[in-house]
Amino acid sequence: MSVVGRMFFHLLGVFAQWEREEITERVNASVLTRAKLGKSINGSAPYGYQWKEHKLLLKPEEATIRRKAYELFLKFRRKGQVAQELNTAGYRTREGAIWRDTSVGRILDESSAKGFYAFNTIRHTGSWRSEPKPESEWGKVQCEPIVSEELWNQVNQIIEEQLKSWKKPGKPPVHLFSGLAHCSCGHKMYVAANNPKYFCRKCCNKIPIVDLENVVREELKTFFGQPERIASHLQTASQNLVEKSSLLETHQREIQKVRDEMKQTHRLYLDGEITSKGFGDFYKPAEERLNQLMAELPKLEAEVDFLKVNKLSADDVLHEASSLHDKWAKLQTPDKRKIVESLIEKIVIGNGEIDITFSHLASSEELCKSQQQLVALLGNGGVARSVSSPAFAPSP
Repeated sequence: MSVVGRMFFHLLGVFAQWEREEITERVNASVLTRAKLGKSINGSAPYGYQWKEHKLLLKPEEATIRRKAYELFLKFRRKGQVAQELNTAGYRTREGAIWRDTSVGRILDESSAKGFYAFNTIRHTGSWRSEPKPESEWGKVQCEPIVSEELWNQVNQIIEEQLKSWKKPGKPPVHLFSGLAHCSCGHKMYVAANNPKYFCRKCCNKIPIVDLENVVREELKTFFGQPERIASHLQTASQNLVEKSSLLETHQREIQKVRDEMKQTHRLYLDGEITSKGFGDFYKPAEERLNQLMAELPKLEAEVDFLKVNKLSADDVLHEASSLHDKWAKLQTPDKRKIVESLIEKIVIGNGEIDITFSHLASSEELCKSQQQLVALLGNGGVARSVSSPAFAPSP
């Protein structure tokens, strides 16, 4: 190629690059302008809504399902359980797929449900990477709320606390009630270096470490001293294992049944007994159902396996429960911490009163993730108990 030819193609490359940059700038400017005007960028609306005449209006058939998701999450506190409840009820996503914990998480976290939709909030910086955009570039649209702001905040506060608890800490907690002790003003309480008290940095509420441990110790004695409660949990756990095992067997039989039907349909097609259209009409729905059944199978198997392991560990816990109060003083801090984490969700220290919230009776999916086996059998439904302790008085 001549020198002139090479220069010509070089110039074409320069102009092409310049044109690409110009197009990118125009697109970005258009996106920013539309976002500031509160107009849709990609045409898609959040679940429960639809775009009509540049307005975000409720889509009744989806809004009902989304509202139900919030109510279910407040009841079960687990996105996987919410997905299971929605699927069992016959609900599907906008694309017709079954609900997963990730898809449930998206509709719970997204702000439009409380009447405010924000979009164009994320900038992609590379493969699988993104960063938040400045608020000045967001698109903002007011819309009719699906749930109250109070309910939305309550659900997302639970999600935020769960995310924090699932993060693997770099170091084990130094103090027995680290992360569990909260002040009645809403802030966590900490123990400063060389300080014998838990301390609230906001309102200066204090409680001696020894006093708090004594109160919790007595509460655990009361907690374990109710054999009827423990027996009830054991009976429920055993019944759950029987029911889950039966459900798993039924599920496996259904999978085999669908597979047999698919094989039969395929054989009829190969033998020329049905046309390709007839084959598709019968085979595709069966294939879709098989995929749904197979997607649920690992969850059922994990639940059955967990309940079996949990039933065995409960016997050990009950055997030691009666002597826990006497053994407490001899236990090492890591062992005490393990017991506290398994049984107690939160401790709120107020003015002369301590509220201990025992862990709620969690779903098996949660327990498989957190590996806190005691929660399922010894939880008290998440109901806080108010403990008025004469041994505790607010520190000056």
